[in-house]
Amino acid sequence: MKLKTILATTALAALMASPAFAQQIAVKLGVLNDRSGLYADLTGEGSVVAAKLAVEDFKAAEKGIKVEIVSADHQNKPDVGSNIARQWYDQDGVDVILDVPTSSVALAINQITKDKNKIMLNSGAAASDLTGKACTPNTIHWTYDTYALAQGTGGAMVKAGGDSWFFLTADYAFGHALERDTAAIVTKNGGKVLGAVRTPFPGTDFSSFLLQAQASKAKVIGLANAGGDTINSIKQAGEFGIVAGGQKLAGLLVFVTDVNALGLQTAQGLVLTESFYWDRDEGTRAWSQRFAKAHNGNMPSMVQAGVYSSVLHYLKAVEATKSKDTATVLAKMKELPTDDPLFGKGTVRVDGRKMHDMYLYEVKKPSESKGKWDYYKQIAVLPAEQAFRPLSESECPLVKK
Repeated sequence: MKLKTILATTALAALMASPAFAQQIAVKLGVLNDRSGLYADLTGEGSVVAAKLAVEDFKAAEKGIKVEIVSADHQNKPDVGSNIARQWYDQDGVDVILDVPTSSVALAINQITKDKNKIMLNSGAAASDLTGKACTPNTIHWTYDTYALAQGTGGAMVKAGGDSWFFLTADYAFGHALERDTAAIVTKNGGKVLGAVRTPFPGTDFSSFLLQAQASKAKVIGLANAGGDTINSIKQAGEFGIVAGGQKLAGLLVFVTDVNALGLQTAQGLVLTESFYWDRDEGTRAWSQRFAKAHNGNMPSMVQAGVYSSVLHYLKAVEATKSKDTATVLAKMKELPTDDPLFGKGTVRVDGRKMHDMYLYEVKKPSESKGKWDYYKQIAVLPAEQAFRPLSESECPLVKK
């Protein structure tokens, strides 16, 4: 009996010491976004598909990492999003919250995530404050932000002669941040801001606001909005003949899903800034075709691509540290270089800003397109260090001056 006991104990000890046993880690990921409103097409279920593809491509199960993915609709409301986040963290065992478009929701969950010592990998919200004055050690801002959008679209249009601006601004944190960051680029490059009007969020009728912009005689009307708001304001601008009258529209945040909804006849000529486009190269095309098969034939937005990329890097850090401890994993995520077929090589800075190139695109004319989803032609590449706010200008308390 003693011999059997010794052998059993030895066998158990050997099993516990084996890599397969030692790396049995269970992580729970929560995709929190808009699943029913004006941002549903560019985030929504597509972000869940992207997260699942990341887990599949990483072969998490083969590496001893059990991943569970849950999702919920925050309805673009900070109180709804906050309640879900607290329940996920306190009761449901969620380790990481993903996506979170709508900056007012993201900023609220940013603080809750810090308080609960969990992780938020944000690919959906735009406010650059997430890596600025509101930065925390627990949030990584993955895909884009208002500073980069301003550098790209705003900077390009000023250099092309659009030196007077009027803003239509969604009246919440994202719109305010986008107007602020773009106005700073416009004035820095010698342009002038002639005025701005705050529009209800979400909005449907932009008529009176567009008439004010038209009356301003500004060369550029900056649309500091997104999703359904952008689609509606561009359509209504067409009805008023604003572009035909000589003014230009600057879609400061336009997604490929928006262009798909607008159609090339309406969207042609729009200049926009994105960090990802499905048809950029062989790697993006191959992944996007897989995504489309799993998502009703729809190509991914940059937000959905960002979910994939952030989950992949998170899992790499879990594998490398053999842990899901928040501080340990976050430190490893900032230590390891990022590398995936969608964004290429990059890094995560101390302020939580994921660094990668941004791209300036122009929407094709209908005659230039080879078919559905063939919408962009590339104008320029913005290297990461130019696209994103330099640490020397950061208000983030994590950055040592």
